Amino acid sequence: MQKRFVITYTKPPNPPLSSSLSLRTLGKRKRQRNPNKCERDPVLDSEAMVCYREPTMYDNFLASLGLSNKVVTRMKKRRHMEEEGKSDTDMIQGGGQESLGALTRNTEQENHNLYNEEEEGFETDDEEHELCTYGQSSSTSSFREHLSHILSTEEVNTLPKGNWKFKWEAPAIGMPNCTWKGTRPNFLHVAQSDPTYGLKPKLYKHWLQLYEKSGGKDFGSSNRRRFFSICNSYLDIFHSNKKPYYNGGRREDTSQMDAYLMHSLNHIFRTRDLVKKNECKISNLPEEEILSDDGFRDQGFTRPKVLILLPYKSIAFRAVMRLIQLTPESQRVNVEYLDRFNKEFGCDVSTWENEISEKPSDWQALIGDGNDDDVFMIGIKHTKKSIRLYGDFYSSDMIIASPLGIVTAIGKKEDKKEQDVDYLSSIEVLVIDHADVMSMQNWKHVDTAVKQLNRLPSKPHSTNIMRVRPLYLDGHARFYRQSIFISSYLTAEMDSLFNHHCLNYKGKMKLECAYDGVLKEVLCNATQFFERFDATSMVHANDARFEYFTKKVFPRIRDSVQGGVMIFINSYFEYYIIAKYLKSQDASFCFIDEDASTEVKSRARQEFFDGSKQIMLYTERAYFFWGYKVRGIKKLIFYSLPERKEFYPRITNMLEESDDMVSTVLFSRYDVRQLKRIVGNDKGSRLISSESSIVAFR
Repeated sequence: MQKRFVITYTKPPNPPLSSSLSLRTLGKRKRQRNPNKCERDPVLDSEAMVCYREPTMYDNFLASLGLSNKVVTRMKKRRHMEEEGKSDTDMIQGGGQESLGALTRNTEQENHNLYNEEEEGFETDDEEHELCTYGQSSSTSSFREHLSHILSTEEVNTLPKGNWKFKWEAPAIGMPNCTWKGTRPNFLHVAQSDPTYGLKPKLYKHWLQLYEKSGGKDFGSSNRRRFFSICNSYLDIFHSNKKPYYNGGRREDTSQMDAYLMHSLNHIFRTRDLVKKNECKISNLPEEEILSDDGFRDQGFTRPKVLILLPYKSIAFRAVMRLIQLTPESQRVNVEYLDRFNKEFGCDVSTWENEISEKPSDWQALIGDGNDDDVFMIGIKHTKKSIRLYGDFYSSDMIIASPLGIVTAIGKKEDKKEQDVDYLSSIEVLVIDHADVMSMQNWKHVDTAVKQLNRLPSKPHSTNIMRVRPLYLDGHARFYRQSIFISSYLTAEMDSLFNHHCLNYKGKMKLECAYDGVLKEVLCNATQFFERFDATSMVHANDARFEYFTKKVFPRIRDSVQGGVMIFINSYFEYYIIAKYLKSQDASFCFIDEDASTEVKSRARQEFFDGSKQIMLYTERAYFFWGYKVRGIKKLIFYSLPERKEFYPRITNMLEESDDMVSTVLFSRYDVRQLKRIVGNDKGSRLISSESSIVAFR
């Protein structure tokens, strides 16, 4: 964006302030002498005329934050002097000009600091440098290294394109048939070089004690330590082989949760250490040194640095309770509002006891026994000796929320102009755990939540602009945000979000897994036909599937007088077009979808069982949320394969015992992920490339 210069009178008109700021032009901190410096017209040159320059985006940004005219004037003065090649000391020595060092201290007093009085006296670990030392650490932490990186012009231009090339592969220790892939040099072999693995010493000591108390041995080789080291690299991470507690009984495998919670605590405490250390330095250093040291820029626009997205309150309950356990005892002497948290996020199983007997065990553990409320947000603040739950979002260090909770807050902001979600502007670590469960809820909510992060704030929120990191002023925060996805499987929607909206300059790591399949879990004596249809592209796959069904599959159903045909469907969109088509054909059908009322579901199951309805439509999400077993199935059609591989044998095993039990699966080469999870990698590859479009398994 080019600057425009005009000649005007001594009192120029006030230019309009734009609330829509260009990210690329904000906060260019050190520039060469301005080549477009305003030239005087000799005809108009007089003492009554002055050179007026239209405000830059940086000027507008300062004004949009609502800073006082006095502060903005001082900030502009320094900015313009930098553009003209003058030093900070020139400003200090300027006659009659209040120093910027004084401005820093005044702003500290005028604005409520993000790290407030409740933390006065906080000190770093004894093993680390004291607050008021002036030397640099001999070994730079990954935290400091990550946030101190200055993006090159090439990075700024290429990162938004999301073109990632994975350069190396390495076996994932502890996960057979899984391989880590990365875009940056492989660091796994040196992950243990730091004796505390990159953790603050107090955190490491406490975590080790907890691990050994629980019966764990050889912490250095544990899965949780390995995954922590990967998180501590600050790369974007996609872990797609989660073994959730609800798939393996009631005992939860806390390896990944432990790792990302410790990484979050480590990030929060290191951030606070740096802020308090700099505050101590500023109080003792001469003004000249304050002005010349960008090391005092240590904050974001708002305080929250970690956002953890979880699908249900029951899972959030597990995460918060574990977070409290992982916090050293000296820093959790008091946990505020714990009783309220237990009441709102805890589980009450009494209402389910008479209903869960016929449900799958994973449904019982995840939904039946849990608090399945999926609209929540809670702020968590760590002070010197306590943990405050339900903290104000702007004064919290961490926010734990559901995707729908974030979307609801965004909706409230749009309805009421005085509300905002600026507390999401400075998130530096994003964790999305149980992403597979969120895909059963509504992945668009996750999409919306992630796209809301790291936007420029609309209000100042007591921000000390002199302490804001350049990466925020430059509009580059999204390139520094670390995103950690954890799921039981990978979907196309997850892959797209991870690749195109997680743009960490550090690069990416992704887990790839080979599957053995679940065909052996089909216990009934059914013949399973896998029928491949041709699709020219991913975009046209849905149309090709529908065409194949209407021309090849439905005629077989229509001509059959037997009835008892269940059509299992992956998505609501597919369910809608099939239901509409069956209605147009005057077919006798009923349905169970995720939005159906209890009355509709009960009536549909009864009508299908007694034969008054010949066809049953059943969606994957309906089975996930309700877990109903359907009786009376004589023929089974998988219009599309389920994402959750364990659903395939469960649904197939619902077939009614007979001599000609048959299931039919429709697939194309664009269903390769689901196909391999169900039949295994080897069989899946053969089905995709086989000359025959129909293959039977029995």
